[in-house]
Amino acid sequence: MRIDLSATSWGRVALVTVAGTAFFIAAAFFVDSFNFPSLSPDALLWAKLTDLFLPLVLGGSFLFFLMWKMRQLAIAQKELSIVAATDSLTAVFNRGAFSMLVEAYLDQARSHVVADAGALLIVDADHFKSINDRLGHDCGDQALKLIARTIQGQLHGADIVGRIGGEEFAVFLPGADATRSFLVAETIRLRIREAEFAPGGQSYPLSVSIGGIAFSGPTTYHDMFKVADRHLYKAKSNGRDQVSFESPRGVRSDDVAGTFH
Repeated sequence: MRIDLSATSWGRVALVTVAGTAFFIAAAFFVDSFNFPSLSPDALLWAKLTDLFLPLVLGGSFLFFLMWKMRQLAIAQKELSIVAATDSLTAVFNRGAFSMLVEAYLDQARSHVVADAGALLIVDADHFKSINDRLGHDCGDQALKLIARTIQGQLHGADIVGRIGGEEFAVFLPGADATRSFLVAETIRLRIREAEFAPGGQSYPLSVSIGGIAFSGPTTYHDMFKVADRHLYKAKSNGRDQVSFESPRGVRSDDVAGTFH
């Protein structure tokens, strides 16, 4: 069984405390050992007990307190990093954290550490302004939370989602091919269409338009975003509540969608 020695674990606290205390005791015995030959039996016993218990009590207590405080600091830093990377309303990644994670994956892909393939989807809520105007901003926030949860419910493994604008989300599917990517996009669209959104007991339909691109080979987040955004505009122009998608070989969404019929 592997012991957790991360900065936030009790394993590190225990290991450093025990190892450090043992070092203090060994150092005390080593320094005092030069005096041992000249001591009487009683004095020798007393010296050894002092060399054992003084570092054990003082050194052990100090190390434990120090590592406990360092663990608390590490936990606080981890919590702050999570807060800094999370959209406060929808609890998904914010724009900066999302783009950073995608760029990190693409860097690894260029080094052949991970699969040099995947997809980027941009999901935009249709007619969102009318929700805010007719139902109020509180209901608009509820709609965004529902959309975010619905998107998360369709993702698996290393897939990530971030809120990149007011009513705009992005999804990254590392390692996914064009077929799976389009299927995920279409499933997201359908699930949001089917989602029960009834603020105040009155049902209100939700829908999203999705633009996407699957990649195979070196690319950048900026380049993918431009293509996906162009397809999002196409989905909006064609009537909304639909997916417009591009594969690595330039095959459009209609061609990919044909694989599901």
